[in-house]
Amino acid sequence: MDSNEKVVLQADDVRRALVRVAHEIVERNPGPPAPVLIGIHRRGAFLARRLRAQLEELLDVEVPLGDLDIGFYRDDLQRRGDAPVVHASHIDFDVAGRTVVIVDDVLFTGRTVRAAIEALFDYGRPARVQLAVLADRGHRELPIRPDYVGKNLPTSRAEHVHVRVSELDGIDEVAIEASSENGSSVQSDPVETPA
Repeated sequence: MDSNEKVVLQADDVRRALVRVAHEIVERNPGPPAPVLIGIHRRGAFLARRLRAQLEELLDVEVPLGDLDIGFYRDDLQRRGDAPVVHASHIDFDVAGRTVVIVDDVLFTGRTVRAAIEALFDYGRPARVQLAVLADRGHRELPIRPDYVGKNLPTSRAEHVHVRVSELDGIDEVAIEASSENGSSVQSDPVETPA
């Protein structure tokens, strides 16, 4: 962790937030069938796996799990000089007529979620699409609102929110990186930022 960072959720806080989100998903989707979970690469996919384990324990049924790469659905592809980092999507079940819960780590402008919804509809037409995020930092540019939030994080646009998951980063935490005096932030580690 960099001295410009403030940890706002530690491992236990992340675990509790995901347990609460799982309970809220069950309350709003009494089923059957159980909702399906689709995590947005990269950290959203790991969070979706954890939510799946919680939901399966609560519902005592198998919960379909997929992951989605939104690299080619981004609305800034033309403006970006670098090629998107692309991961394979894995949705090995029919989403048509189902309740799909898209899972992501941080909700910021809403553009990643917009891209995920567009990508999802290439796999079929769900009955409903819901959104679960570990952290909602505000500053929306699109009319997108999460259904389930682990933690609301008031931030400035200049700050960066870093979600770290043990599967990739060796630790579970959420940190806010303060901007430096010149308005930019200094990255303390190579964390993939949300689209």
